[in-house]
Amino acid sequence: MTRTFTYQIQSDAQTVQQFLSAQGFSRQTIISLKKQPDGIVLNGTPVYTNHPLSRYDTLTVTLKEPLSSEKILPVPIPLDIVYEDEDILVLNKPADMPVHPSLHNYNNTLANGVAFYYQSQNTPFIFRCINRLDRDTTGLTIIAKNQFSAGVLSERMSRREIRREYLAIVDGIDLPDRGVIDAPIARVNGSAIERQVDFVCGERAITHYQTECKRPENNLTLIRLWLETGRTHQIRVHMKYIGHPLAGDFLYHPNKEHQKISRQALHARKLIFHHPVTGKLLIFEAPIPQDMLSLLQ
Repeated sequence: MTRTFTYQIQSDAQTVQQFLSAQGFSRQTIISLKKQPDGIVLNGTPVYTNHPLSRYDTLTVTLKEPLSSEKILPVPIPLDIVYEDEDILVLNKPADMPVHPSLHNYNNTLANGVAFYYQSQNTPFIFRCINRLDRDTTGLTIIAKNQFSAGVLSERMSRREIRREYLAIVDGIDLPDRGVIDAPIARVNGSAIERQVDFVCGERAITHYQTECKRPENNLTLIRLWLETGRTHQIRVHMKYIGHPLAGDFLYHPNKEHQKISRQALHARKLIFHHPVTGKLLIFEAPIPQDMLSLLQ
């Protein structure tokens, strides 16, 4: 995939390297540009990154990735595309679909479907998922379409500048109207998957929640959540910790009574972030899936 950026320089006294760094180009991305003969072009002529810039110069930067991700088999899996432009792809992921291929999930992942989508357009593509979701968590996820957007969005994720909101259905109706769970999370000893609250070895994890509606007849509550951190299984572990595990969560709530859903009742409902190139505020929403709605009826 090829992505070209054109900049009209507005001031003197900086080099190409300084200007690109200020625009958000990572050190790794700039190194990639330097390896391409026409990666960095100033007023029609290729230049080095130490070249000085002058007001009214035209700087053209071209990122080329001629090869697709290795070991991701293109598979014709339907994609629910919420938004797409030159830099990002926003998808609504279904349940029972891992994001990345693994030993036992080689051809049934979101990455396989995205690889096929771009292969059908004869477009090389490197798969870069910004906000990974669990296999059975539905909802919105961002795919970066080039190295620059991936770098910018990954940095914003680490600075907690991408707001992620979830909907979950939990056991019990005695939750406060809102709350904050600040409890560190670590891997359970002897398990490659399971996590737990661990105040000795855990990494800090903060989850905010707000009650949306309660169903006393089912002893269930629909809650909205947003995260300050992104630990593995954070919502599932935190809700279990406060005594309200997610309905359908076989790992953290194995003795569940609600059989209307075959997965944890968790949906990535909303994403709010600024576009990595234009800076425009983007807001995306995905409706609650039918299997979660059925629990509330």
